[in-house]
Parts: sequence; C-alpha cells; structure tokens
Amino acid sequence: MNRYKTPFVTLVTVAALLLGGCAKKRQELHATMETSMGTIKFKLYEDLTPKTVDNFVGLATGTKTWADPETNEPQTEKPFYDGLTFHRVINDFMIQGGCPKGNGTGGPGYDFEDECYTPGEAITGEIADVAVAQTVFEKSLLPHLRENNLQSPIPEVSEAFAQMQEKQSFAPLVGKTIEEVTGWVDYAEPITKLNLISPVTYGKLAMANSGPNTNGSQFFVVTKIAGTPHLNGKHTVFGEVIEGMDVVHAIENVEKAPGDRPLEPVTIISIAVDHVMVVVEDDEEET
Repeated sequence: MNRYKTPFVTLVTVAALLLGGCAKKRQELHATMETSMGTIKFKLYEDLTPKTVDNFVGLATGTKTWADPETNEPQTEKPFYDGLTFHRVINDFMIQGGCPKGNGTGGPGYDFEDECYTPGEAITGEIADVAVAQTVFEKSLLPHLRENNLQSPIPEVSEAFAQMQEKQSFAPLVGKTIEEVTGWVDYAEPITKLNLISPVTYGKLAMANSGPNTNGSQFFVVTKIAGTPHLNGKHTVFGEVIEGMDVVHAIENVEKAPGDRPLEPVTIISIAVDHVMVVVEDDEEET
C-alpha cells in the first residue's frame, strides 16, 4: 500500500538486491527533515501508529487541513511545519518542535488520540500493580472526571482521585478490585491489559501533548542515552532517527534563553516523505 508517493529503490538497494539474490526486503516510510542546522532522517512507524503517522505526514506535506493560529482560518495545500522552530531544547533529554506559535502553546486546531498501546487480554479481580491501576483509571474514571471538571460527585471517586493527586501516582487504586473501581462510575466495558507499542528511548520520535489524547502537531526527539521510561505510555512513539543524530545533538547543545528556548532560532526548513525499499538482515527484527 502506498499512501504518499511512488516507492523508489536507491542504487545501493538495487546493488544489494542484485548481489544478494535472496536478501529480505521491506518497504519503510521515511521522512527527511531539513533544518537550519542540518538534515535529520526518520523512519516512521506507519503500521504501528497509523493515525499519528498520517497526521504528521499530512501536516508535513500540506495534504491535511489545519487552522491558522492567529485567524483560525483553515489552511490547505500548505506544509504546516515549514518555517517552524525547535522552541524547547533540554540537554540530556530532548528537542521539541512543531508549535506554530513558537512557545509550546500552539497546534493545528484539533486534537487526536494516543497510540501508545495495543489491547491485550481482558483482566478482572484485584488491581495488582500501578500499570494496571493506570489502565483502570484512564478507561473508567478519567472520562467521568473530565465530564465533571475533575470534581466528582461520587465520594469514592473524589477520595481516590485526591489520593492519586497527593501521591502523584496511581498506587491508591492498587489492592482494590477492577469491579469495585469501575462500579463507582457504572463502567461496563471490559478492562484489558495494554501492550506498549514502543518505549520512549534514545533517538525516538514522539508526540508532545498536554495530557492523554491531546496530540496535535508538536513532537520531540529523545536525546537521553538512557531513555525516558517515566514517559512510556504517555507519549506516542511514531518513528526513530536513522540518520542525523549528530544534528539532533547539535540542536540540543545550542545556547538557550530562559524557558529552554534557543537564543538563535533553529528552524525546520522542510520535511519530505517517501516510501523506501530497504534490505534487511535475516536476523533483523521489526521495531
């Protein structure tokens, strides 16, 4: 399936195919980002996170409508990212861009849901750990709290939420049963285990957000060698750097003003997207 441009095969790939004969091949979606400090190339996870990749590609290529942050007028056939900056850069953490206002408060005029997990088997009974507690909270209690402006009229929900805020953890739900917690808000859907699609590790391309399911246009690239496991499941990872981590680190190390903003703007000039046929080793695993 080709949703963007006609696939091409590089000369290197052609030579490998001719010489290797039985070499394994696969088609990947690549994005080439030209910045004022150099080129960064990404592999995009179109099969793992199709909605997020479609959004990024649509904005990058001008095939997706977005709203002008000043006039709110719809923009079509105009690449969103061209001319935007990396507005937040933190050493040993990440570089962040994609805000049309340049201050971290802007977006394309819409939000869309996360793609952090794939559903697994249904679970019942005691909430055994914080990961399960988070799943139960996000599935059953969070929609209820949002509908009530985070002020639940249900005493059990109000008390549990206050405890979670105090501890900054989902631990207060551990030890309760799933049936008890979902019963507070009459949530009848099954709760399933969630399988993390990709951790937020070094070199990964992920969506920035202001909470669950608030993705828009802002993204970040992880520069911390050890990764950022505290962000796993909170930000959709939709790609990885395959060339240009030296450029990413150069951007990371620019001189900064208060608020982690580069003193001299680092600009995204353009983003090109293509399907590429690549040769993989026999023992190479899919991401």
